[in-house]
Amino acid sequence: MPVDEPVETPTETLPLDGWHRAQSARMVAFAGYHMPIQYDGIIAEHLWTRTHAGLFDVSHMGQLLIGGAGAGEALETLLPSDIVAIGQERQRYSLLLDESGGILDDLMITRRDDGYYMVVNGATKWDDIGVLREFLPDEITINHLDDRALIALQGPEAHVALERLVPGVAALYFMQSGVFGDLWVSRSGYTGEDGFEISVPAAQVESFVADLVAQPEVKPIGLGARDSLRLEAGLPLYGHDLDETIDPVEAGLTFAIQKRRRDAGGFPGAERIQAGFRDGPKTRRVGLIIDGRLPAREGATIHAGGVTVGRVTSGGFSPSLNHAIAMGYVTPEHAAAGTLLEVDVRGKRLAASVAPMPFVPHTYHRQPKA
Repeated sequence: MPVDEPVETPTETLPLDGWHRAQSARMVAFAGYHMPIQYDGIIAEHLWTRTHAGLFDVSHMGQLLIGGAGAGEALETLLPSDIVAIGQERQRYSLLLDESGGILDDLMITRRDDGYYMVVNGATKWDDIGVLREFLPDEITINHLDDRALIALQGPEAHVALERLVPGVAALYFMQSGVFGDLWVSRSGYTGEDGFEISVPAAQVESFVADLVAQPEVKPIGLGARDSLRLEAGLPLYGHDLDETIDPVEAGLTFAIQKRRRDAGGFPGAERIQAGFRDGPKTRRVGLIIDGRLPAREGATIHAGGVTVGRVTSGGFSPSLNHAIAMGYVTPEHAAAGTLLEVDVRGKRLAASVAPMPFVPHTYHRQPKA
């Protein structure tokens, strides 16, 4: 009886594939796409972003537009955040949950004139679209904006460079957004730095990024530095620090569940999550400072004396701090800042201590409080 051969899914190209290769990028397969991991070197790119402005191609992410009467209320049946209360052209971090309260994805959602604009992770976008189509009412429309690219410009000089090309964007504050011609721009990002995410028609993106990197503040940055930057910023990565076995309380993402939703529930897994708020979680996401430069990678076990108390979910060398850092999950009694632990790296126990996150302070351009 013949055995079916496994079907290999081809790695796809993004609109800027040729441009990246022309910049001598080292390309890798990531989330089903060919993407640049580095150009000049991960540490150099990391430090450039922290001091100037780095340009990231994040076009693998899913851009969705969800509309129709009652779209906000409908989304609240799947997301634990207060979606209805989002102000016009304001953005909010949220989570797509399964029926047990596990995290299917983390995402950004913005209220626009024409509906709710949602950016989801590239590796999960097709599953996310499937969940939305299955559980949202038929009258709610879901448009996958696959004719648009997505670019992130991050760093303390990002606003200077972008304002030259797109006048008016510097007036935005963190988590605000707006339309600028054919561009949809939000002041947000995944590095802990001030910066922007820019949705661009795919047909225009190559000329747009060419204009950006012509600015003296801007260099292209790959996935390698994006990962070390987000780790320093204490930002979780879906599929590593977050998955369907983890709920928002365990992940330390309770800020995404506003008080009205905590009290009222009405979202998947609400009972488990409300219990986590009430009784405390069974495990907690923490930051770890590790002695030396040797990185503790995902899967490394965390120990208190002879007892295994958790595992690392992300780890690496911090170019900004010049030592190894990590994040992971530990039992609640070992989660307090300053707790001394050990991490097993290739059979060697490295001294570690629980540290508050972010490891490097965020520098978001926040609106002053009235």
